[in-house]
Amino acid sequence: MLYILLQMTSEWLDERGLYSLLQVLYYIEFRAFVAALLSFGLVLVFGRGVIRWLIRQKIGDSPEFYHADLNELMASKTATPTMGGILIVGATLLTMLLLADLRNRYVIIAFFVLGWLALLGGADDWLKLTSARRAPGSREGLHPWEKLLFQLGIGAVAGLFLFRHGIGDETTRVLTLPLQRTYRPGTMELEQGVLVLGGFAFVLISMLLIAGTSNAVNLTDGMDGLAAGTLVVASFALMVLCFIAGSVETAKFLNFPHIDGAAELMIVTGAMAGGCLGFLWFNCAPAQVFMGDTGALPLGGLMAYIAVAIRQEILLLIIGGVFFMEMASVVIQVAYFKSTKGQRVFRCSPVHHHFHLGGWSEQQVVTRFWVLAVVFAMIALVSIKLR
Repeated sequence: MLYILLQMTSEWLDERGLYSLLQVLYYIEFRAFVAALLSFGLVLVFGRGVIRWLIRQKIGDSPEFYHADLNELMASKTATPTMGGILIVGATLLTMLLLADLRNRYVIIAFFVLGWLALLGGADDWLKLTSARRAPGSREGLHPWEKLLFQLGIGAVAGLFLFRHGIGDETTRVLTLPLQRTYRPGTMELEQGVLVLGGFAFVLISMLLIAGTSNAVNLTDGMDGLAAGTLVVASFALMVLCFIAGSVETAKFLNFPHIDGAAELMIVTGAMAGGCLGFLWFNCAPAQVFMGDTGALPLGGLMAYIAVAIRQEILLLIIGGVFFMEMASVVIQVAYFKSTKGQRVFRCSPVHHHFHLGGWSEQQVVTRFWVLAVVFAMIALVSIKLR
């Protein structure tokens, strides 16, 4: 909004000698880091008030696991307010509204993805966590198939929009693989053997990645600061990728798909990183508030949407390595449990609980997973130059 207002009033501001002070807003890198600071500040300012409101609504968490020892370890978290994700989502949306170019097609669909999944997660949290205030026998939360249906739905909408109106010709519809040269040196002409996605494959990948990442972040949100801290690292890594994708010369130099207008997504990633960083102020151990589905589902889905938009779905699997490691541990555990009729690979899944039950303190688990998140992000960024 401010960016558009600056363009609309540039002559008026110039006549009054104010234009030179505000033209820094034309630099997208400046707006991206201001977005991080603004989002961070908004969460800090409104955090305590929102937490008090959640407590008054009796929106507290009561973690229950199929493991007596883990229930004992997590007993101190009972009644801690959840749905704190509204802080991150609200700060991100407001920051995007103020600092992003609202005419940019990628920003518009980012609003839609974030809002859709926030409403989905909020509905699920509200139904589960206020069930005690409603009549006995009323439903507690959305059914898993209902959530998955809406996640796949927004994935299909976003994927179809990007395929038809977002990205350009076949040179930007490739499945970009790490270590594979996509374009001929010094040009944007495709190398032989690269995989160009058709409409069906493009939309299918969008659906699976958005739904999968959304659920992966949700599974990671199980310890104080774990999901929020990992999201900060992943968001800043995605900001770098958005910068590369949006710059013609940088994209060509790094053999990277150039997506015209994708640099504006730097404001989105900056706002997300700042919001998560501000949330850590209240979510660090001992947590005063939890993120809940209200935050985990939309933030995971937004990351995946950005990766699809800049054509870096595979790099997201590396950047979000912690999230997908957590999801894989659940899939392995469930599959092995069913196939062996009761045996387990991990003490408990997701895998952060496995290490917690193995003797690591919660702070050790969280800090070491943050370290892994940084390592995964570095691997992803280094791999760009190794094509």
